[in-house]
Amino acid sequence: MRTANIIGTTGLTGHFLLNQILEDEHFETVRVFTRRPTGTKHQKLEEHIINFDSPDEWKHLVQGDVLFSTLGTTLKKAGSKENQFKVDFQYQYEFAKAAAENKVPVYVLVSAPGANPSSIFFYSKIKGKLEQKVIDLDFKSIHILHPSILEGDRKENRFFESLGIRFMKLVNKLGLLKSYRPIHGKTLARAMLEASFKTYTVMRIYEPYRLFIMADQYLDRKRKGNTEG
Repeated sequence: MRTANIIGTTGLTGHFLLNQILEDEHFETVRVFTRRPTGTKHQKLEEHIINFDSPDEWKHLVQGDVLFSTLGTTLKKAGSKENQFKVDFQYQYEFAKAAAENKVPVYVLVSAPGANPSSIFFYSKIKGKLEQKVIDLDFKSIHILHPSILEGDRKENRFFESLGIRFMKLVNKLGLLKSYRPIHGKTLARAMLEASFKTYTVMRIYEPYRLFIMADQYLDRKRKGNTEG
């Protein structure tokens, strides 16, 4: 039986990840770290309301078998590049570092296609810097997922993202860019869970098309009750 740690559970993918992992018989304890309550009650759930700016208060709690990171924000929501960098890089790196120091063996990170520390685009640059830093941490297995545009009901309105989803679906119907078709948060959560079982992999980056395959593999794994990668 496994113990999972999750950051980002109040977001779209994190919400689906939490719900699915609580129902997964392979996980005995699900420990979430959040700034506000998730509103979820479950016998497996340990919820820690924390100050992300004070790692000394929570880093000793990041223990177990896997760290899932779905944390992230937008420039609009963060209010400034400085705040977005803090959420998308600093907080995530501090958690990954704490997990590695506490001998958590597996790390599963949601990043983005085009992540590059040298990118001219701020978002891609943040994601690239984070990937560059975490791959040097002492994990047994690191899994970095590059999803395309995310589908699903969000609490906030993201006009341009919604427009992008409609555009990509139209392009996909024409037989173009199918590898980059939009992915639902529930599907991405399944792909994250499947990645967490692949403990034989030292480090791997999964591009958008691969995530759909992994999500199907996870459903097969659940049906078979299998825990091996």
